[in-house]
Amino acid sequence: MTQTENVVGDRVLVAVQAINISRLSTHPVPTVPGTLIVVAGAGPKDSNGAGKSSFIAAITALLGDEQWRFASGAKAVSELLFNAELAAHGDQQWASADHGYIIGVFDVPSAGLPMTVWLRVNREAPYLEIRWTDGVRLAAGASEADRVTRSDEVWAQLPRGAGRRDVVARDLTRVLYGDRVRCVSFLSTSVRSKVATNLLSQPLNEISPERIFEAIAALTGLDAELDQEREARRDEHAKRVRAAEAVDRLREFEVESERLIAAFDRRDRARVELASALRCWRGRQARRLGDAAARDEALDAELASCQEAAESSSEAIAGLREEIAALKDDSLDRALASARRELAGIQARAAKLEADRAVAQSTADRLRGQMPALEELRRQADGRDVAAAEREMSEARARVDEALKALGVADREVATARAALDDVENGPAAAQLAALAARGVAAAGLLDTIDVAEQARDASAAGLVAAGSWPHEHAVIVDGADLAAAAEALADLPGSVLVSSTGVTVVGAFESAVTGREARVKAAEQRLNRARDAQDRTAAAVRRAEAEMAEAARRAEGARAAVRLDEIHTRLESQRELLAALHAAADELTPALDASEEGVSTLDFRARTRDMEIERLEGRRSSFEADRDRAREQAARTATERRALDLDGLAEEWGGSVEEAREWLADEEPLTADEWWRGAERHLDAALRGGFGDAAQTGDEMPEELAFLVNERRGGRAAEELATFPAVCAALGAYLRGQEEYERHRRQQIETQLSSRRRDLETATRGAEDAAQSTAVHRAALTEAIRARLARVADEFEKLDVGYGGYGATLDFPVPAAPADPEQRWSWRVVPKWRRGDGQGFVPYNRRANTALMDEKAVKLVCAAAIASSGGGHLTLVLDELGRNLGKEHRREAVALFRRIGEMHGITVIGALQDDMEPYAIDACGQYVKLRRSSDAMPYNEPPVIVGHDRHAERVRMLAEWVVRPRAVPEPSPDAAAAAP
Repeated sequence: MTQTENVVGDRVLVAVQAINISRLSTHPVPTVPGTLIVVAGAGPKDSNGAGKSSFIAAITALLGDEQWRFASGAKAVSELLFNAELAAHGDQQWASADHGYIIGVFDVPSAGLPMTVWLRVNREAPYLEIRWTDGVRLAAGASEADRVTRSDEVWAQLPRGAGRRDVVARDLTRVLYGDRVRCVSFLSTSVRSKVATNLLSQPLNEISPERIFEAIAALTGLDAELDQEREARRDEHAKRVRAAEAVDRLREFEVESERLIAAFDRRDRARVELASALRCWRGRQARRLGDAAARDEALDAELASCQEAAESSSEAIAGLREEIAALKDDSLDRALASARRELAGIQARAAKLEADRAVAQSTADRLRGQMPALEELRRQADGRDVAAAEREMSEARARVDEALKALGVADREVATARAALDDVENGPAAAQLAALAARGVAAAGLLDTIDVAEQARDASAAGLVAAGSWPHEHAVIVDGADLAAAAEALADLPGSVLVSSTGVTVVGAFESAVTGREARVKAAEQRLNRARDAQDRTAAAVRRAEAEMAEAARRAEGARAAVRLDEIHTRLESQRELLAALHAAADELTPALDASEEGVSTLDFRARTRDMEIERLEGRRSSFEADRDRAREQAARTATERRALDLDGLAEEWGGSVEEAREWLADEEPLTADEWWRGAERHLDAALRGGFGDAAQTGDEMPEELAFLVNERRGGRAAEELATFPAVCAALGAYLRGQEEYERHRRQQIETQLSSRRRDLETATRGAEDAAQSTAVHRAALTEAIRARLARVADEFEKLDVGYGGYGATLDFPVPAAPADPEQRWSWRVVPKWRRGDGQGFVPYNRRANTALMDEKAVKLVCAAAIASSGGGHLTLVLDELGRNLGKEHRREAVALFRRIGEMHGITVIGALQDDMEPYAIDACGQYVKLRRSSDAMPYNEPPVIVGHDRHAERVRMLAEWVVRPRAVPEPSPDAAAAAP
């Protein structure tokens, strides 16, 4: 089965029809390629709700915009289907559409070779199915319901694009458009799986370089390549993880295998130990039989010699008894006890002298440690004794108290002068002016209005009032009409003076006259300055007195340290005398101690020598007595011992004669029966540990019979150990023989699995290395591709800027390091730059600039990205909410720029508008489409309003019969239309 690629070819989109897509009308909408197409809306309240975003989103899906994730099935396209829950209004209920169609007519300009492409959008997978046919094949009908019904019939008649099956989402772009990018978009609709940054939705200088790159990547088709790079990093990470897991699995298996192999080796050693135990057991049997036979032969010869020695032993016993009685005198013991008591007394006196000497030495060391600090303090006394130093300190303290008293007086004088200055600055007659202001009488202080020289004050006062001393300090000036009211207001302030045009009213008398506010303030300031100078002098005196007092205190402390140092010298001398006396006493006691120790040692040696001699003699006597007793009882014991030897039973246990046992022992080491037995026990214990490891102590993993026998042996009695030894060896041997075949087979399995796991590790490691190399190669190729694509965008940006009124523009895009996180997207930074004048350098976009310049550069950058992604073929640029961020004074110019750029470079620019943008776009666009829905009670839009100009008359005539049709049948009701899906 083969599939055709690039079936649309050079054709461009000339008409769109939507069936059950959102609430869009099913009427065909012709489009004029290579110009600016604006899509406006008129919803129930405003442009919202008319379906502009759904309309342009359907166009992007039809044109293969990669932001829909076609490679992943384009599930987000199914969100465009008519949804009854979103369309519900009041009691109106409609059925949701389980499928719908996006139909596009493509034609080569002026060639008349139309083709119709049908996209079936399903609620369930497959979410997209694609069919196509030559000519114009739309869903025609007199009503919305008829067109919906007719669409299913036409779909059934269309040929399948992939033989027996339809082309699905993952093959859409390849089959319809080949490797060419036919559409780039900025959509803000919520049905998109990924909303790209819209460079026109906000001021360009508020968008980060990372988001600018994401927008250009969406426009130029770099998103898919960046996703492939991230998938390569994910694959590399996954393979590295698998390699690490293979290492861990191999390590775990090796550890487990080593544990099993160690257990198998331990059981092999147990088999060897068990054979050695049985050999030692047989050696014990042979040794017991040979020893018993030799003993039986020696008993006869021994009997005669013992009888002969019996008499000589009796004589020797008598002589030894006399010698032992002479040695047992207790005089030596009494002398030794007395010497030891004397030695203990001398040692006690020597220990007490040593303890006293240590205490005296410690005290002397402590006193010597205090002397350096006191010597340092003594130097501070400057030759003064304690009485003189304390007298100087008292005198200095008295001077500090006097200076502090003088400082207090100076502080009070400063406060008084400060208060006097504040009173003068507040002005004369303040109380009078406040009382008059409370009654609403306008007044001013007389002295505040005049300023005379110091020598002219008395004359001025005399000139104002002819008779008597005038208290002009409290005089105020009032209007003649307010004189009575002012006098009443100042009734509580006797001594106040009112001056008006009618005369002077005096309420009291004053002692002196001072005129001029500046003179009074100056006098108060001089007083304050003198008080502050006196305060500074007294403060300096206080500091000097305090310094003298600190110096006197230091000297007093040094004088007291000298007294303390003399006391320490006295105590230290007494300690030295005490140490000398203690040393002399210890020296006198040493000869007596040495003599006592030597005497005790001598007596102790003599006592030990005597005891050893007595013990030796007692031994000899006991030996002679034993020999005598053995000689007397030899006959009876010989018979009994020979019966006890049980030569017949031992021969039966051995399984042969005495001669055979002696021959077997001749080839072995000369060990006793006990040594053979200890060897057998040792080998049996080693065999048990080798067979069961640590469980040999508990018996948990042993067979029931063997565990029972081992528990019987743990009683600690030699008879039970001897009795159970053959049975334990037999049971253990049976167990080890049963495990031998299993262990041999398990060893082979372990070797096979180790080889397999090592091969898996090599494969995983090689896969991880290949993935890392592939990722590096892919990243290098992608880096060059991104740089080349961004370079093309920068070139187009430069051309557009120079061609449309600018001075040149470019892009700065440093290559970033790839992220270490396999889930993180490779983030690039794009910094637009432009010149602001001829010959000037490039300025970054985020540098402060006017809004019009930012809007112009954003439009040019979007168009440059679109031109760069077209690859020379026709391209459709779809923009949602066109010009939303543009200022009113820039909107018309921006829209016109879109149109000029689109027509010059063969780009169809489709932009959705908000209400406030529509007046600016109508005059500047090449085609105007207005979607309408007047009420929420309508499930579908009304027929759209379309105004445009297409210079290709043939194409207009071709679409006329589909677009301009008679309305023979009225539009159905909403319920009838809803039943169609």
